[in-house]
Amino acid sequence: MEAKPFTISKWDVLRAYQLVKANQGSAGVDGESLSDFDLNLKRNLYKIWNRMSSGAYFPPPVMAVAIPKKAGGERILGIPTVSDRIAQMVVKLAFETSVERIFLADSYGYRPGKSALDAVGVTRKRCWQFDWVLEFDIKGLFDNIRHDLLMKAVDKHTDLPWVKLYIERWLAAPLQREDGALIARTQGTPQGGVISPVLANLFLHYVFDKWLAKHYPNLKWCRYADDGLVHCRSREEAEHMLSVLRSRFAECGLELHPVKTKIVYCKDGSRKGNHGHTQFDFLGYTFRRRVVKNRKDNSLFLSFTPAVSKVALSGMKRRIRELRVRSRTELSIAQLAKQLNPILNGWLAYYGAFYRSALYAICWHVNKALVRWARRKFKSLRQHKTRAVKFMERISEQCPRLFAHWRQSMRGSFA
Repeated sequence: MEAKPFTISKWDVLRAYQLVKANQGSAGVDGESLSDFDLNLKRNLYKIWNRMSSGAYFPPPVMAVAIPKKAGGERILGIPTVSDRIAQMVVKLAFETSVERIFLADSYGYRPGKSALDAVGVTRKRCWQFDWVLEFDIKGLFDNIRHDLLMKAVDKHTDLPWVKLYIERWLAAPLQREDGALIARTQGTPQGGVISPVLANLFLHYVFDKWLAKHYPNLKWCRYADDGLVHCRSREEAEHMLSVLRSRFAECGLELHPVKTKIVYCKDGSRKGNHGHTQFDFLGYTFRRRVVKNRKDNSLFLSFTPAVSKVALSGMKRRIRELRVRSRTELSIAQLAKQLNPILNGWLAYYGAFYRSALYAICWHVNKALVRWARRKFKSLRQHKTRAVKFMERISEQCPRLFAHWRQSMRGSFA
């Protein structure tokens, strides 16, 4: 058998497939789903391994899909084919370990062993320590990464020629619109690609993380993908950092978002005065002045602390509406709970980690939907809202573990 120019383990291809399978995802431009791919699994995996090992793997176009943003507008996701996702995962497995060890501790996005809640927690502590924060957002990060600078960083951190070759090919793969038109790409890496988060982190490691640590070693910062924070001691320091960061990003081909980037005063009970912005949103949480309880003596005081944002709450309410809870009269209440609980558990685990009481609004919203469900399902309750409320209250008392928010002491009101 003729030797392959690149040594790639078949076991790595199988492992990549297992990871892609676990993540699920939709079909790409070829229309092939994971279920379709599985119909001839052994042959399909061999084909990926054979082409990658031979240097003959060329990625197909990436399907462009517009999805709405929480704050309005649209974001273009690039959806690779199933085969291409597996190929990208093979490269990710070989490349990520070599760059992960050089990433800094305050970079949290898309990294193993780190979470958004870790970033929220460290930000909360630093807002207590520093009066000012520069909140920045990079406009269209995934669309504007310079290929020349990125490949320079890639070359620095791998000596595997096939890793470099395929990353270059993925960067050059065109986007395909719904009408079939191809969009050539000279910059950026598709948001939605398996390899893209690692490449974006590597790019920003040199553009921001390492650069800031070198030139401003005394400043505390936190970054989650394209959202970042720099904690400052004064407004003057924050304004200076805004100026230098704007220049730094510009020279690397990036732009700070003109609306989402701002200087915030972390106003609490001891920090007085009005200074323009006194709150900011970060990773689904709004940081602002709130009344909190001292755990030692139960006294109340004003603290600058995070709680679930209005945008996140609106998104959760929209999700409940989309599930048409009130109309699912073909389901029993136990079946309804089975459908809702995975979603509710996720919300409670994430948004309930800080200032949990702010989640009562969504718990009440779910309860209200359950009351409306009961009025539609049971003829005797149809014209009697008060009776339906008492009906649901009785169920919650008899079965306090039926719904996730009931069992976590977040039952709230039904009225």
